[in-house]
Amino acid sequence: MTDVVPLGQPTVGEEELAAIAEVFTTGWLSGAGPSCRAFEQAFAATVGTAHALATSNCGSALHLGLEVLGAGPGDEVIVGDYTFPATGHSVMWTGATPVFADVRPDIWSADPAAVEAAITPRTVGILAVDPFGQPADYDELRAIADKHGLWLMEDAACSAGATYKGRPAGSLADVATFSFHGRKGITAGEGGALVTDRTDLADHARKLHTYGIEPALTREASTDLPVPSFDEAGYNYRLSDVAAAIMQVQLRRLPTLLANRRRAAAEYAELLGDLELVTLPVELADREHPWQSYVITLDPSLDRGVVATELRARGVQCNFGTYASHLQPVYGLKQQLPVSADLFARHLAVPMHANLTSEQVRTVATAVRDVVTAPTSRR
Repeated sequence: MTDVVPLGQPTVGEEELAAIAEVFTTGWLSGAGPSCRAFEQAFAATVGTAHALATSNCGSALHLGLEVLGAGPGDEVIVGDYTFPATGHSVMWTGATPVFADVRPDIWSADPAAVEAAITPRTVGILAVDPFGQPADYDELRAIADKHGLWLMEDAACSAGATYKGRPAGSLADVATFSFHGRKGITAGEGGALVTDRTDLADHARKLHTYGIEPALTREASTDLPVPSFDEAGYNYRLSDVAAAIMQVQLRRLPTLLANRRRAAAEYAELLGDLELVTLPVELADREHPWQSYVITLDPSLDRGVVATELRARGVQCNFGTYASHLQPVYGLKQQLPVSADLFARHLAVPMHANLTSEQVRTVATAVRDVVTAPTSRR
């Protein structure tokens, strides 16, 4: 039977198991405990922000960020269109309306000109997305936001370890959010984080993520019996201390994990760079790409479904890239965003993870070359 090259794979082992065992000895397994606080401090230092808040997932972090920035009914938030719909959903959760902006054809993040063209009197902010980890054009987006009196938020779900003009992803906007889902560069299976330099936003987000009161850890050293009162309806968006222990180990692994992904990306570029029917992803000179995914663009003459089926038959896992959000029925939109729609139709993600060996990269590259050049893959 053909060995399967997985599309994604976490890098976890004995260190993570030891960290979990250590949490078990403390008796504090639930959320927002000492392990979470230790991870938050380390993560804030890594991304270069004053504050970090560990959350149950990136969707909850997005929702918290939008809430504390003040998005609500009657407002519009401009969102980079080429993204998993959690980004647009999070805007809807606040009662605001997502307005999607078309994206750059090369790095797939929001085109600043399209963002500015989408601004209306109801616009309150810009929610930029870093597709597959490479940061968007934050200097240009910040200038637009400042010009129009808007806030700027970064969906950095895939971006742990990325940089933009020497600055870490997460430090590029008023608020940023990360994902620690199983396919991300660092992972606890699930989880997320909200980061910001603003103490007021961080404090409000921490309150909202524990039903609207201060987490129990803040009352742990009290000499009396404080009874918190609820003056605001919040959520249960806490990350468990078990997951936070895993994330502390993953964060220490980050430099090695990034190096392994970058090596694999360079090998793909060398092995597939001359293939006329495939356009490879690019890394701009002023950014460091964390390569959360490796997504190729197929020539319009190719049938993506056939290509995917043939690759899987050869043991190479693959999938579409991500979504042209404006085309999803949940939003009920009639926008026409041709660049994002074209990417949605032609992108194909091939295996990318930190465990990927050079031999596996060669296996994938050979399969891609054979399949896309086969007459049966043409429309």
